[in-house]
Amino acid sequence: MTESWISCEEVVERLVDYLHQELDNHTSAEIERHLERCHDCFSRAEFERRLRERIARSGQQEAPERLRRRIREMIDHF
Repeated sequence: MTESWISCEEVVERLVDYLHQELDNHTSAEIERHLERCHDCFSRAEFERRLRERIARSGQQEAPERLRRRIREMIDHF
């Protein structure tokens, strides 16, 4: 059995789908093998993953009371 090699360009093109687990098992496995041996692609994938996690968490945090008060004051003045 020959192992197929996915290029860095292909990994970058499919990275979002990979992170969202929207690829078939074969393609996901190819990307995982690539990430195990390519430091640059691994770093990019980790950055994207952490960025997405941080963005997701940011929508779940409540605004500080001071900010909410300022927004209410601005709305009241209109």
